[in-house]
Amino acid sequence: MKKNTILKDTIHITIITLVAGFALGLVNEITKEPIAHQEELARQEALQAVFAEADDFTEVVDLSGADTVLADAGLSGLADIDEAVVAKSGGESVGIVVTVTDHEGYGGDIQFTVGISNEGVITGISILSIDETAGLGMNADTDAFKSQFVGISAEQPIEYTKTGEEGKIDAISGATVTTNAMVNGTNAAIALYNSIQ
Repeated sequence: MKKNTILKDTIHITIITLVAGFALGLVNEITKEPIAHQEELARQEALQAVFAEADDFTEVVDLSGADTVLADAGLSGLADIDEAVVAKSGGESVGIVVTVTDHEGYGGDIQFTVGISNEGVITGISILSIDETAGLGMNADTDAFKSQFVGISAEQPIEYTKTGEEGKIDAISGATVTTNAMVNGTNAAIALYNSIQ
């Protein structure tokens, strides 16, 4: 009798597992395309947000030397360059937009875009993914913080300050780690920009 019960239970568990696996696979197939579409929309919005005057972001920059660029800038292992595209307006290049993932955020990776004009000026930053502490590190995604980067020269790495020093990014109060991550990620974009000029 006991062997019969074990066999029935095993068959039931196997059937439940197969049905659940099939259902999960089906849900994954159904949602894969809409999720990819939403991610692409978010990417396009981020590109447009950092380079409002551009109307085309289709030309991809060759990143084959990006690891060397980051190593030379002292950012190896701290940040990765995910993508770089040429920002164009009316068919003419007006700069580049670099997508960076910095690995030093307090809550983990922070992914964002950095726009840099052909004149070597940062046109903006837009955060794609961030999971920092609410009320502290999440303030990196506010206009007050992000607007500090706009207009800064990309000729050399930028720095942050806790004392309001002119020409530097003001650190987010209580979130120096997040500030450091944002600055280093931006410096990765600057290093790439300078390597292709």
